[in-house]
Amino acid sequence: MNHVTVIGAGLAGSECAWQLAQRGIPVTLREMKPEKMTPAHTSPYFAELVCSNSLRSDQLENAVGLLKEELRRLGSLILRAADETRVEAGGALAVDRHGFARYVTEAIRSHPLITVEEGEVTELPEGEVIVATGPLTSDALAEKLFALFGEGTDLHFFDAAAPLVTFESIDMTSAWFASRYDKGTADYVNCPMDEEEYRAFWRELCAAQEAEVHGFEDSGVFEGCMPVEVMARRGEDTLRYGPLKPRGLKDPKTGKEPYAVVQLRRDNAEGSIYNLVGFQTHLKFGEQKRVFSMIPALRNAEYVRYGVMHRNTYLDSPRLLNRFYQLRSQPRIAFAGQMTGVEGYVESTASGFLAAVELARRLRDMEPVCFPKETAIGALGLYVSDESIGEFQPMNINFGIISPLGYRVKGGKRNKNTELSRRSLEIIDSIREEVLR
Repeated sequence: MNHVTVIGAGLAGSECAWQLAQRGIPVTLREMKPEKMTPAHTSPYFAELVCSNSLRSDQLENAVGLLKEELRRLGSLILRAADETRVEAGGALAVDRHGFARYVTEAIRSHPLITVEEGEVTELPEGEVIVATGPLTSDALAEKLFALFGEGTDLHFFDAAAPLVTFESIDMTSAWFASRYDKGTADYVNCPMDEEEYRAFWRELCAAQEAEVHGFEDSGVFEGCMPVEVMARRGEDTLRYGPLKPRGLKDPKTGKEPYAVVQLRRDNAEGSIYNLVGFQTHLKFGEQKRVFSMIPALRNAEYVRYGVMHRNTYLDSPRLLNRFYQLRSQPRIAFAGQMTGVEGYVESTASGFLAAVELARRLRDMEPVCFPKETAIGALGLYVSDESIGEFQPMNINFGIISPLGYRVKGGKRNKNTELSRRSLEIIDSIREEVLR
C-alpha cells in the first residue's frame, strides 16, 4: 500500500492523517513541535487551538453549523474530539482547549498506521505529500514552496481583506449598478452617501475600536495595504478622494454625483457575494458591522466575511489547486488547512478531510467523491479552486458560496438557511457509505 507524508499536526494535518489511516493508508506525520515552537503555540499537543476555544455556532441555520454536522456524519476525528471535550457555550461548540488537544494527540499517536516524526521539515519529501503547516509556516519550508510554485505565484504572508456581503442583502433602492464614467460594463454596485451621512460615517469610522495585534504579528501587516480607518484619520475628505471618490458616478435618481460613493465589486462568478472596494480594515468585527451599516445601502447587509489584516501565509489557491486541494501541476502534492485560504478551525478541518479522502481513493484506484456545491464541504473546495475569482482572499464557510435553493422559502433567512442545511445533509447521508469506504 502506498505511503503518505503529512506535514503539520494542526487541525487539518491531524484530520488528514486520521482519515488516511482509517482507510488503510500508512502515514508519517511530521510535526516540528516540541523541537521547534512557533510564537503562537505553547503546548506539545497536536491540534492546538491558538486564538479561541470556540468552533463557532452549532446551529443548522448557520453555515458553520452545517459544516460541522457534515463532518460529524462522515467520521471526523476533530469533531469527535470537540464533542467529547465540549464546554457550555450556549448555541456554540466550545471545547476544553487542553482536553481537546490531548484527545486528538492520543488518538493520532495510538493509531497503528500513523508514525509521528518530530522536527522541522525543510524539504518537500518524495512521494505523496499533504502540506498542512498553517499560517505560520517556517521560513525554510516557505522558501521551498516558493520555488515549487514558480514565477508569478507566491505565498501571501499578510492577509489584508475587505468585508464581503451577500448581494441579496444590499438595499438596491439606495444603490445602482454602474461603472465609473460609463466605461466598460456596469459591474459595480454604487452605494451613495449625502454630506450628512458621510460626515457621520467618517466620525464613527475614525473612533471605532481596532482589533488587537497578536505578538507574532508586526507592523508589516499594515505596510502594503492601509486600513480604511487609518486612511480616514488622515483627514475628513481623504476617503472622498480615495476609495469613496464620487467622480464619474452619477446617481440615476438625481442625475448628479453624490457626495461620496462606496463601490462594491462582484467577488464570485455567480454574483451572490460582493466586496467593499478599498475597505481593508483592522476594526473589530462588531465595529465593522456597526460602522459600515451607516452606509444606507448596507444598513441590513449580511456579512459573509468581515475585513481582516493579520499574519496569514496562504496560497493563491484558485491558480494553484483543484477542488480536492491538490496542486494542479503536481497532484502528488496537496495542501490543507488555513494555507489553502480557508478561514477558521472547522474550515481547516474540512479541507484536511476532503484532501485525505480523495488521496486515499486515488491510491486505491477508486473514483473521487465529488462533493457537490450544495454541500458545505463541496462548496468550500469549489470556492478555493474557483479560477474566476480575481484577488483571492481567505474565506469562512457561508451560505453565499453554497448553491441556492432555486425557490423561495417563507419565514425569512433563518428558514431559508435551515432548508439549505436540510438539502445538504440529505446529500451527505446519500453518499456517506461511499465516502467512508
